[in-house]
Amino acid sequence: MPTPKQMEKLAAEAARRPTPPAAAPDAPLPAEYWESVLKDPRAEATGAQMRRRHLSEIQRHVLRISCRRCERTVEIQTADAVRLYGGNAVLKDVAQRLLDNTCQQRTGRHEEDGCWPAFETP
Repeated sequence: MPTPKQMEKLAAEAARRPTPPAAAPDAPLPAEYWESVLKDPRAEATGAQMRRRHLSEIQRHVLRISCRRCERTVEIQTADAVRLYGGNAVLKDVAQRLLDNTCQQRTGRHEEDGCWPAFETP
């Protein structure tokens, strides 16, 4: 714990340091910000594009699929999914199979049976 004299010294030094000007809330964002956003790998695919990808094209280590109906979540490593379903399998089909294997929502109607996959980004 600093002594009172040391605390006064630190406070005086902090008061002498210039503070960088804060940007106004309605000011446009700098170009560097938008470049970093667009270079982020998570910005590459929308949900619809992600569903149509083959497992061999997915760079993520873990696939996380949740059900919009019963709120269950299933996680599987991408390497395991490729080993089980093949590299050419479409993520949408794999997600449906993973959720249907342990589905709790069985009504007897074909239209309503099964889970409704939602793709999450870990």
